[in-house]
Amino acid sequence: MKIVMAIIKPFKLEEVRDALTAIGVHGLTVTEVKGYGRQKGHTEIYRGAEYAVSFLPKIKIEVAIASDQVDKTIDAITTAAKTGQIGDGKIFVIGLDHAVRIRTGEADAAAL
Repeated sequence: MKIVMAIIKPFKLEEVRDALTAIGVHGLTVTEVKGYGRQKGHTEIYRGAEYAVSFLPKIKIEVAIASDQVDKTIDAITTAAKTGQIGDGKIFVIGLDHAVRIRTGEADAAAL
């Protein structure tokens, strides 16, 4: 089992959710986050004064999946979230040792 964590642009969330649903991935956690990578933020003008915005709004998606679904999941996220511009985001894959569904007590793959 793996956790796939993706950091994407906020306006791409619905497209990514639809792409994951289309490949049979159900259930995901979405968090609004802020950060920067190579973009290093940007400047904005507010009431005539220029301000440096160091952290940009992003969306973090976390999905727990079976190990054999990792490649399909990465492809679906990449295809749906890509704009070709800097700041499209990153995908991280983390090992998942144990999972339990609280309601039924199902464990590991059955809990996903």
